[in-house]
Amino acid sequence: MRLFVSVDIGDIAAEVDRIQAPFRELPGINPTDPEQAHITMKFLGEGDHDLDDLTVAIEAAVEGADTDAFEATFEGLGVFPSLDYISVIWLGVSQGSKRLTELHENLEFETTALGYDEERHDFTPHVTLGRMDHAAAKEEVQQLVRENDPEAGTVHVEELRLKKSTLTDEGPEYETVERFPL
Repeated sequence: MRLFVSVDIGDIAAEVDRIQAPFRELPGINPTDPEQAHITMKFLGEGDHDLDDLTVAIEAAVEGADTDAFEATFEGLGVFPSLDYISVIWLGVSQGSKRLTELHENLEFETTALGYDEERHDFTPHVTLGRMDHAAAKEEVQQLVRENDPEAGTVHVEELRLKKSTLTDEGPEYETVERFPL
């Protein structure tokens, strides 16, 4: 089973779709489904997961973050790992970024204690808009990222979700396994 922990942002799917539009027509860009837009808080990977232990760890992470529900505002574009070598195009988070980072840090602590791999990169709260399969449109993507500062709106973050991901020919399909209220 392939699992991750997320903050879902379906309330602004139409805005995510609008922001993706200029990228969608470019060669080599594989856009994500705006209806499944989310922030990946912790990727747990493929394997035989002990859901009971995982549930306890996520609950402890939420409790340790000591945060109530909050607002997260989505705006601005970025890429990973850099504008010189683009693999992911993303929509950023302004308001709420600190709280998301605190939740992520607590998830890291609790899940690595269970034996899950530690993240290799610093956490940047974001929504993936698309992946770049090849560099045919690199200059166009660079220009769009540099010249646009879109706003997608604000979402009320009130829970984390443990999600199952199934890879299909049409793209990933996500299913909520459990919800963890803030």
